[in-house]
Amino acid sequence: MTCRLLIPSDDADGISVADHFGRASFFVLVDLDNRGNITSRSVQRNTSGHLGGRGHAHDNVLSYSPHVVIVQGMGPRGLRSFESQDIAVLQSRSRLVDEAIASYLRGDLPELTEGCSHAHHK
Repeated sequence: MTCRLLIPSDDADGISVADHFGRASFFVLVDLDNRGNITSRSVQRNTSGHLGGRGHAHDNVLSYSPHVVIVQGMGPRGLRSFESQDIAVLQSRSRLVDEAIASYLRGDLPELTEGCSHAHHK
């Protein structure tokens, strides 16, 4: 494995990108080799407190050792958590995981620089 992507998803098949990281039902893990080929892909359930589990999603997924997190939106605490671990957080406008991966491989995803300002994200 050369690079591991982590993408929040709303479905168990890992097809759609979730609107917001912490409230996603699942996380898609994608391992890429040094040529950008997918070597592994899996879908993991979000076990955070938002979904009846424990802790914060941004802390829980650190055990997956992602290099890059691709999101549509994320709260400021989650963003700071990844930044403190030197994990890149990129923003996708696509609603499909495969399109988000393709955009990443083309270098078309901007860095997420600030979290959502909604009250439940603080």
